[in-house]
Amino acid sequence: MINSATTVMEVAVQVPESTTLFDSLKIDYCCGGKRPLTEACESAGVEVEHVIAMLASLSKTSSKTKDTVDFQELSLTALITHILETHHVFTKSEMDRLTALIDKVCNAHGVNHPELFKVAELFQLLCADLTPHMFKEENVLFPYIVRLNESSTQSRPFAPFGTVNNPIRMMEMEHETAGTILHELRATTSDYEVPADGCFSYQTLYRGLADFEKDLFQHIHLENNILFPKAIELEARS
Repeated sequence: MINSATTVMEVAVQVPESTTLFDSLKIDYCCGGKRPLTEACESAGVEVEHVIAMLASLSKTSSKTKDTVDFQELSLTALITHILETHHVFTKSEMDRLTALIDKVCNAHGVNHPELFKVAELFQLLCADLTPHMFKEENVLFPYIVRLNESSTQSRPFAPFGTVNNPIRMMEMEHETAGTILHELRATTSDYEVPADGCFSYQTLYRGLADFEKDLFQHIHLENNILFPKAIELEARS
């Protein structure tokens, strides 16, 4: 049962639809997922009792539909496939698209809106964090987890990094960096509010950045709160 002491991460795992609610309330459920609801709600400026009531309603509604994927029930291999084909593909394509769009908007509006240059700087930092991060996941960590998932307890795969805890710890630290940059981007753009003189490209950029943030939070949630704990548990049993 969800209560004020339940962590945000536990809620996100138990009720997958809650991530959309958390997004709307600006409650961090990925990098800040280990906080209890009462602390997370206080930081977001919302009443914890109100959030718990909304979660209860959401849970009842979700139990009546079969359309939502329960990521907790997926095998580690299937979960990794979803992360790669959904989130990694989206992140890579959007990094290229948004980088070009930021340059265009800066050239058109940078004089009147110098904060756009800060947006460009922060997004460049974010891409510099995510590009090698995804490469390490795709070529080192995820292949090991797949081999671990598909091996028997008598044939644990060789881990060049000693234990899966080591690369996971590094990935979580890099997630923290990405989360910090996302929060700075939101603050710099005043919650992605387009100014009155903003053109269509300006609107497209801020909408794209907001969508990028939403997808990345879900991406990190699936790794931090579901994939990584399961991989650690599986390795410990092997």
